[in-house]
Amino acid sequence: MIKEKFSEGDSLLHNLDPRIKIIVALFFSVSVAVIDKYNSLFFALLLAIFLIIVSKLKVKEIISRLLVVNSFIFLLWLMLPFTLPGEIIYTLGSLSISREGIHYVFLITLKSNTIILATLALLSTSSIYNLIHALSHFHVPDKLIHLFFFTFRYLQTIHSEYIRLNNALKIRGFKAQTNFHTYRTFAYLIGMILVRSYDRSKRVYDAMLCRGFKGKFWILDHFTFKQSDFVSGIIMISCIIGLVLWS
Repeated sequence: MIKEKFSEGDSLLHNLDPRIKIIVALFFSVSVAVIDKYNSLFFALLLAIFLIIVSKLKVKEIISRLLVVNSFIFLLWLMLPFTLPGEIIYTLGSLSISREGIHYVFLITLKSNTIILATLALLSTSSIYNLIHALSHFHVPDKLIHLFFFTFRYLQTIHSEYIRLNNALKIRGFKAQTNFHTYRTFAYLIGMILVRSYDRSKRVYDAMLCRGFKGKFWILDHFTFKQSDFVSGIIMISCIIGLVLWS
């Protein structure tokens, strides 16, 4: 199974009701996405950093995940300042850097990192199963919940199947090159993974039917809404409302 490193802990956010965390994460993400003033965004970033501190997550793990996100954002820094029309602030050969391009790409960077930090602090401190349980309380359609659950449950299994097939290729002396044989081999590899994933899904579904599955997962242990959950939720939502009003 996939390891959920951040869900193991004993901080205030780890013990918070997942339903509260989902609501706060949703409102915070939408609010940050629509705000376009730097003062409000920097305040939102401070809130996200504060949540990271409260959750007691490892800084090294947080940085590794931010590097993945910012590697994609770096591509925007290479394109937007040169392609977005506006006031020219610097000319580099035949390329011109616009003030509007710098402005928009900086906003994207700030918003993306703020939302990622808040999401890590709020959602990753709960296990996937607790999040799925919380979604069922919000009356999310069962099919979407099942899709989310089985994607997580068998993602590691599909990855293990890929490793096994890839090792089989290496044993047979395959070496990836830029030629038609390599492209065809990788196409066969992807096709085999899809076919075996489909076969496994049929076996799993048949096994579920044999155990009486009728389209619904029954939950035995339910969440207990505590007074601390209510107070924490009110405080965080109040901060988000204040952030929106300030902007």
